[in-house]
Amino acid sequence: MFRVVIPARYASTRLPGKALLPLAGKPMIRWVYERARASRAAEVLIATDDARIAEAARGFGAAVVLTAATHASGTDRIAEVARIRTWHDDEIVVNVQGDEPLIPPAIIDQVAALLVAHPTAHIATLATRIESLAEFLDPNAVKVVSDAEGRALYFSRAPIPWDREGAPAGITSQTRFGNARRHIGLYAYRVGALHRLASLAPTALEQCEKLEQLRALEHGMEIRLADACERPGPDVNTQEDLERVTGLLSRTPGT
Repeated sequence: MFRVVIPARYASTRLPGKALLPLAGKPMIRWVYERARASRAAEVLIATDDARIAEAARGFGAAVVLTAATHASGTDRIAEVARIRTWHDDEIVVNVQGDEPLIPPAIIDQVAALLVAHPTAHIATLATRIESLAEFLDPNAVKVVSDAEGRALYFSRAPIPWDREGAPAGITSQTRFGNARRHIGLYAYRVGALHRLASLAPTALEQCEKLEQLRALEHGMEIRLADACERPGPDVNTQEDLERVTGLLSRTPGT
């Protein structure tokens, strides 16, 4: 059994109020909620500090947990939900980001099952193959490398692993990216690990790369990684993303 929590805030630097922006006739947060509900999760909650999001979510039948406005990340917000609901340390919760209206329900199930399959792991997450050199070199595409057993070694905005033979004249001459994987921002946590992670101060690598998952690695927490069984659609961070996803949803049968 696992639960899903969707952290949602109103403020967004690039696209304010994006959780409530309309996508093919529904607010974005509703698309995310319905995708999560289509998974095998025993419970799906929306966690927010904003009355507008809470009202909209309750309007389409979602369960809402009101959280503090001071959280620096979705991880912190979900940790508060776990405390409020008094979930046991061994239970599993999946963090589904509120700007992923095209997330396949199958990968929500997959990431939870991955954590169940590895009792020593604290966190599980997924990746997908890099499909172009532009994606490989894009700092907004977070790359990940893992060991032979599927434990994450490092996450970076830099192009890793770097093929030395594919770049004879420096970074702009790189031609190879065949072994690279892009990280998908979907996490399953054991609740005890979630509380520990939220209690730790930001670390040097985390602050350098602006990647919270590096805090877990720097403190020796085990993150299990697998290739996603389905490639997720684009998330929504800009007006251009919103228009692109609206078009995709409008063309999808049954939406």
